[in-house]
Amino acid sequence: MKIYGLQKLSLVDYPGKTAAVLFTGGCNFRCPFCHNFGLVTDPGEPLPEDEVFAYLKKRKGLLDAVVITGGEPLIHPDIAELIKKIRALGYPVKLDTNGTFPVRLAELLSEGLIDYVAMDIKNSEEKYYLTAGCDVDLDSVRKSVMLLMSGSVDFEFRTTVVKQLHEVSDLISIGKWIKGGEKYYIQKFKDAENVPYGNLSAPDDDELNAFLDAVRQFVPNACLRG
Repeated sequence: MKIYGLQKLSLVDYPGKTAAVLFTGGCNFRCPFCHNFGLVTDPGEPLPEDEVFAYLKKRKGLLDAVVITGGEPLIHPDIAELIKKIRALGYPVKLDTNGTFPVRLAELLSEGLIDYVAMDIKNSEEKYYLTAGCDVDLDSVRKSVMLLMSGSVDFEFRTTVVKQLHEVSDLISIGKWIKGGEKYYIQKFKDAENVPYGNLSAPDDDELNAFLDAVRQFVPNACLRG
């Protein structure tokens, strides 16, 4: 299992925990607002795995957890082996995923390998392909939503909102879709040099609050993040 990036300390990626963040390469989506697009299309040379694990061993007792993100981590068939090595050091593991690999996600959960899942809900079902930048197997996304809603692991849903891609009606559709979920975060898009499309912008504060009000009809604990 190849690791293409290591953030040695994060205070925000795992709620309530200090964490190291490992970045995998490759993704089945081509989101036009992706901040990690280089990892998707040209990740470069992987980090030496022994160096990554030497750091994790050294930081035992100082770090609380490890986050695996990407790219899309579940695109890799050997993801379980990486997680087992991390857990062998005593770290809980958070997984970031786009939800298109429900079978692999279910296997990890059934083996007790994941402690927290953050799943992206890209948009309303009607606009999913626009936001993902490609055709999407929505049935797989729906299965992952249902799997997490079954309550087998702590989880959150989250949506990065972009002015050109999201409207209040989309957030209403998302709210209906994930009704009953405890944690849902609306994240404001932030432009950066590595974002693949340069014509995107963030919603203003009034739009963000309108999105939040729309979702809270169905997910009362929904919050803005970032």
